[in-house]
Amino acid sequence: MVLYSMQGLPADNVSFTTFKLNGFYSFGEWRRFLFIPYFFMFLLSTTSNSILIFLIITQRALHSPMFIFIALMAVVDLTMPMIIVPHMLLNFVFDWNGISLVGCLTQIFCIQYVGSYQSTLLLWMALDRFFAICRPLSYHNYMHIPNFLKFIVVPVFRNILLNIAMITLAGKLHFCMKNEIDHCFCEHMGLVQLACGDTSVNNLLGLVSAFLIPAADFVLIAVSYVIIFSSVMKSGRSSMKAINTCLTHIIVMTFSLVFVLTAFLSYRIRNNFSPGIRNFISTMYVLFPSCFNPVIYGVRTKEIRQQFLKFFNHVNVLPH
Repeated sequence: MVLYSMQGLPADNVSFTTFKLNGFYSFGEWRRFLFIPYFFMFLLSTTSNSILIFLIITQRALHSPMFIFIALMAVVDLTMPMIIVPHMLLNFVFDWNGISLVGCLTQIFCIQYVGSYQSTLLLWMALDRFFAICRPLSYHNYMHIPNFLKFIVVPVFRNILLNIAMITLAGKLHFCMKNEIDHCFCEHMGLVQLACGDTSVNNLLGLVSAFLIPAADFVLIAVSYVIIFSSVMKSGRSSMKAINTCLTHIIVMTFSLVFVLTAFLSYRIRNNFSPGIRNFISTMYVLFPSCFNPVIYGVRTKEIRQQFLKFFNHVNVLPH
C-alpha cells in the first residue's frame, strides 16, 4: 500500500506508480470538442495508411524496394497514432486520464522507438533514390538484401540502444513531486520533470537522442539529395520528377523535424509556450506525418496512383 504525507505527497522513499494525463485542461469545457479534429485526423491516418499498405502488398507491380519502403513508412504512420490517440480521445470525452507508471514507460518507448523510424525510413528511401539516380548500373547490386543490410544495421541498433537507455533511466527515477502530467500522452521529459533528485542525465540523453536520430538522419538525407540534384543537373537528364520527389521528402521531413525538436527543446530552454501549445506541437509530430505521408507517397506517386485506379476499376466491374 502506498502511504502519503499530510501534504498529499508520497511518504519518504515511496514513489508514485500511477499518473493523470491532464493535457489541454486549460481549455475547460471546450476541451471535449477537441475530440472532433483529433478523431478525424486519426480516421484519415488509419484509413489512408491501411489502403496504402493493402495496395502495395496485393499489387505485384509495386513489389520493388522503393515501394516496400513506402509500405514500411505507412506501417509506422499507422502505428504511431494508435499508440496515443485512442486513449487521448477517451480522455477528452470521458475524462479517462489515468495511466500506470509501467503503462507510461511503455507508451514512451513505443512512441520514441516507432517514431525514430520515420526519419530512418526516409534516410533509406534517400539511399534508394541515390543508388537509382547516381549509380543506376549498380542499383540492383546495392539494393540486394545482403548488401543493403550494412546500411540498415547501424540505424536499427542506434534506435534500439538509445530508446532502451532512455526508458531504463526514466524507470529508475523516484517520482515524489506530483502525479499529474500536463500532457495528452506520456512524453519522456513530461514524465522526467516530475521526478525528485538529479535528472540531468535523463535530460542530456533525451537531447542527444533527438539530435542523433531525426536531426542526424535529416542531415544525411539533405546531403544525399544535394548529390542527387548535382548528378541530375550535370547529366542533363530530365530532372523535374527527381527534384519534385526529393523536395517533397525534404519539406515533409523539415516540418516533422521542427515539431520534434520544438517539443524536445520546450522542456529544456526558457520559453513562453503555454501547456496547450506544447501539447499541440507534441501531438502534431505524431499526427502530421501520419496524415500527410500517404498523400505525399501515395497520391503523388504515379505508379501507386495507377495501381489504385486499376484495383478500384477492377472491384467496380466485379459482379454483385
